[in-house]
Amino acid sequence: MKRFLGMALAATFLSPLAAHAETPVDKRKPKVEVVFVLDTTGSMTGLIDGAKRKIWSIANAIADQNPDAEIRMGLVGYRDIGDEYVTKSFELTTDIQGIYGKLLAFQADGGGDTPESVNEALDAAVLRQGWTSASEQTKANRIIFLVGDAPPHMDYKQDRKYPEIVRDARQKGIIVNTVQAGKMRETSKVWRKIADLGGGEYMAIPQDGGKVIVIETPYDDVILTIQSSLNETVLPYGKVESQRVVKDKMASYAAAPKSSAADMSKFVNAKGKGKEVVTGGGDLVADVNNGARLLAEVPTAELPDAMQKMTPAERETFIAEQARKREDLSRQLADKVKLRDNYVKEQEAAKTAATSAEADSFDQAVSKTLRKQIK
Repeated sequence: MKRFLGMALAATFLSPLAAHAETPVDKRKPKVEVVFVLDTTGSMTGLIDGAKRKIWSIANAIADQNPDAEIRMGLVGYRDIGDEYVTKSFELTTDIQGIYGKLLAFQADGGGDTPESVNEALDAAVLRQGWTSASEQTKANRIIFLVGDAPPHMDYKQDRKYPEIVRDARQKGIIVNTVQAGKMRETSKVWRKIADLGGGEYMAIPQDGGKVIVIETPYDDVILTIQSSLNETVLPYGKVESQRVVKDKMASYAAAPKSSAADMSKFVNAKGKGKEVVTGGGDLVADVNNGARLLAEVPTAELPDAMQKMTPAERETFIAEQARKREDLSRQLADKVKLRDNYVKEQEAAKTAATSAEADSFDQAVSKTLRKQIK
């Protein structure tokens, strides 16, 4: 009975990530698609906290390696049958701020017996993430990171087993990497085999995720001040829930640690190219300028309050003014980000040299692997 209950709970969490449709796929663009399959049981508290702090530096590592690529991320959290859930799965999306919000909601809890529902989580990552197929886009990197400290349940009859799942992944052109937290021998054996079958890398890090290097810079405050001004150009529109999603993304800058917020600002500004301030749509200024929506077709009741009493001509002028202000602020932000990047590189080199004998942290291990695997 517990097994069937667990499967039902898993299905409950397979829900859409964002309220707005994404920009149509540009098949000419290279793509980098990365899915994190993350053990969220109680023993993973430290690693999950570190992942929350460094997810934006990992996203920037991808963008720095291939600036022109469309970057899509997905997330599968897993525990075991009998826990609150077996898997929570969020499909690949360009809405990286949306994925960040889902990651923040994960809390390490549950677990009991040592094995976890690794097979079911891997299956969800390979089959239910909406990967770009090879026929749709040849210039694509498709990468999975399986992150955990416990081996899979091999006694669950309803599960496909990892050798079959990873074979399917390779047929889809997906590389499967494994990141082992801790030193459990049984996990090491399986994680190495999965990475070998998946054409990927096996990485071993401390149980708590390792020493996450957090570097605050003299440029963070000014970057976040500019970002705050950029956020003022965002005009959430649509239904109440859709507007709330956009406002939450803007608020995430203030809620994140300073270095994480600066990393987020760098990524969103670079990928938005001075036109977008939030990922995933829902900002009237960006959607109108990108051609995703015609301003005249937006119902008055779904416009921002400040625009509802404007004439059509006044609305057009107001949108154009916000767009011009945004482009100017974006250029200022990009200049400060360059200075920050140089500072961070210098500090990271010094700290890495001082701790070279220690094992990589989660973000270092992932970033190194991505730099090797992204074409």
